[in-house]
Amino acid sequence: MPGENLSREEARARAELLSVDGYEVALDLRSAVDEAEPAEGPRTFRSVTTVRFRSAVPGAATFADLIAPSVNSVTLNGRSLDPAEVFDGARIALADLASENVLVVDANCAYSRTGEGMHRFVDPEDDEVYLYTQYEPADARRVYANFEQPDLKAPYRFEVTAPEGWQVWSNGAEESREAGVWRFAETAPISTYITCVVAGPYHYVTDTYTRGDLTIPLGAMCRKGLAKHFDADDVFLVTKQGFDFFHEHFDYPYPFGKYDQAFVPEYNLGAMENPGMVTFREEYIFRGKVTRAAYERRCNTILHEMAHMWFGDLVTMKWWDDLWLKESFADFMGSFSQVEATRFDQAWVTFANSRKAWAYRADQQPSTHPVTADIRDLEDAKLNFDGITYAKGASVLKQLVAYAGRDAFLEGARRYFKANAYGNTTLDDLLSVLGEVSGRDMTEWSLAWLQTAGVNTLTPQVAYDAAGRIAELAVVQEGDTLRPHRVAVGLYRLDAAGGLVRYARTEADVAGERTVIGELAGAERPDLVLVNDDDLTYCKIRFDEGSLATLRRHLGDVADPLARALCWSALWNLTRDGLLPTRDFLSLLLAFAGRESDVGVLQMLHAQALAAVTHYAAPAWREQGARDLAAGALHELRLAEPGSEHQLTWARFFAASASSEGDFQLLLGLLEGSARIDGLEVDQELRWDFLLPLAAHGVVDEPVLAAELSRDDTASGKRHQVRCLAARPSAAVKEQAWAAVVESDALSNALVEATIAGMQQSSQRALMAPFTERYFAVIERVWAERSIQIGMDVVRGLFPALQDDEATLEATDAWLSAHEDAAPALRRLVLEARDDLARALRAQACDAAAG
Repeated sequence: MPGENLSREEARARAELLSVDGYEVALDLRSAVDEAEPAEGPRTFRSVTTVRFRSAVPGAATFADLIAPSVNSVTLNGRSLDPAEVFDGARIALADLASENVLVVDANCAYSRTGEGMHRFVDPEDDEVYLYTQYEPADARRVYANFEQPDLKAPYRFEVTAPEGWQVWSNGAEESREAGVWRFAETAPISTYITCVVAGPYHYVTDTYTRGDLTIPLGAMCRKGLAKHFDADDVFLVTKQGFDFFHEHFDYPYPFGKYDQAFVPEYNLGAMENPGMVTFREEYIFRGKVTRAAYERRCNTILHEMAHMWFGDLVTMKWWDDLWLKESFADFMGSFSQVEATRFDQAWVTFANSRKAWAYRADQQPSTHPVTADIRDLEDAKLNFDGITYAKGASVLKQLVAYAGRDAFLEGARRYFKANAYGNTTLDDLLSVLGEVSGRDMTEWSLAWLQTAGVNTLTPQVAYDAAGRIAELAVVQEGDTLRPHRVAVGLYRLDAAGGLVRYARTEADVAGERTVIGELAGAERPDLVLVNDDDLTYCKIRFDEGSLATLRRHLGDVADPLARALCWSALWNLTRDGLLPTRDFLSLLLAFAGRESDVGVLQMLHAQALAAVTHYAAPAWREQGARDLAAGALHELRLAEPGSEHQLTWARFFAASASSEGDFQLLLGLLEGSARIDGLEVDQELRWDFLLPLAAHGVVDEPVLAAELSRDDTASGKRHQVRCLAARPSAAVKEQAWAAVVESDALSNALVEATIAGMQQSSQRALMAPFTERYFAVIERVWAERSIQIGMDVVRGLFPALQDDEATLEATDAWLSAHEDAAPALRRLVLEARDDLARALRAQACDAAAG
């Protein structure tokens, strides 16, 4: 749509011209419950916005943002403007501005089914309607007229007319409620993308947080159908622990009044930091038994969003180039606060093994970018919510804490909040305060860590003297940009009990191509040298030959969970880089994963094993590898402590790796009750986990899946059923799935995601082969016609990654060559998929050579 993709230059010019004094937004949401669908066009709601703003240049022209099917009226300073002349579907042209202006826009905005704007969900369980908003980076304009950019902050007043029996929430506290009209207190100055409305017959629980004279009303909500599963007490516990931590360390009271947390359906993200009204995906409410790792992830997300109240909401980046100023900090603070304030005191283990894997992958793709990115427009911004901005940025901040010191880092944060409260900042604003408190030159550090892309590799080089002691231990650094690293180097050896334990450690500054670690000279010969022990820096680590040989025999004996997670992470990177044969990685996993104490690491290893056998195993060995995985999973499942979270994790992995008739018969027996594994409770979520491979291999068909939906006739059950239906091994099924997501926009975002996930089964390469040519023929049209979220889902999810041969690589290159003028964001997605495919082919060659 013309004007929908706002550029950085347009935003900069508008920010120089305008200052916004306030918004009054009135929404009438009664149409959400109309039984009849509109005869034509989308279902809409009335949105009336009054914006008061100033212009630095009287007589100048600008535009307001609005994406809506129709506009009833536009009034600027009492002057009526013809909507047909000033509104193009995405922008409202505003000419002849005064010094002080009042704009009133009366529009009919569309409810969303894609998780963008005002999302409308109908619960199949009871036909209740639920609404919530999601805007980042620029979808508030789908709900009300505004100036949609982060540096035009303003206070907001929301008024919502809602159906009878509903409740409504917004960023501000409720001020009044009369005859179905809800009015909310004016907010502090905030950006458009973090305003929020949640409305519907939600189940709502309240509590209170107090600290000294500060009192914060707390609320938590979910759909009525999930109320019986909602453990609000644990949500409130983590919330209070987080507030204690951030108040103690930030020395700036939470600035947004009340604190509601809504768990909402069909959510595209993990969560969103709307001040006073945080939204989460409702999958964080657990319908069945889950592991401690699931609770840890939820805790991390709650604390991540809370950190945003300061990093992002109170102080906000000027433009999306500095998205890291909020996301990197929130990602780091999520783990930092977990370790120090909650029961999840091993969160850095999860960070090292799981979160960093996301960063390493993103940082080695052709689309890698500095943490401080070059964001030309909103399409660029949408794609930069990635592993660089979140996980690499958080890793870099962990390195900064090691470099500048914990106390200096936190003091810098405190000064940053006080100096920039309710304002907008850039990189320089943060660096100046960090340099001031640490006494370190932040310019050089920033150039190395924030303003260059790519990941370094650190490898130990060890020489021994005649007595077998270390004569010299050096760390060799590789990468396009060599950086200063503050690292710990640990020496490990087998003790009398058979454990691999650390007996020496030193911290050092590593810089340049080769750094000698003099403090370790003379140490007794180690069995394992671990560079980046304690995970202080962001790098890929390698092993010397002796250390790698030790891990092949004793990886399960590494006593420290973090050290063990770092070893697993390094071995996975070796596999992805085509330096360790896939069969060797899987052999290590089958030998030692059963001894992994950290269930979060175990779940990550299972995901990596499935990815390895699907994409990185030599084609001739792939089936054997899959059989080995399934057999190993079943072996560990039977050995696992009855009723334990490890047993549950191995059960899910066994289902995901099942490949033989015997595997399928056991899964069927567990579903029907004719087979039993002591302590394993096959609840509803686990039933769907078992049904997916059975559907994918043709063991069960539509009647069985329909019967299962009858058992679980809920929104979650419907998503599971849709995924299973699309997984069936039939050409007709694949055609139906393709048509549902590519040729139609009838499915919601959640069902698009479920259909694509079901369609792409690793055992069905031949069935998916005909879609390769069709994929490249349609993606440009899909990108142009669908919302950016759905476009991303389709382009990423339907890329022919399972057609892993040179022909697919050539087809991808041909599309890229013929579409150099395609949307940059679309090209980026295809380039990333191409890179993953090329990496898979290299890993397959490595694995084949080992065979």
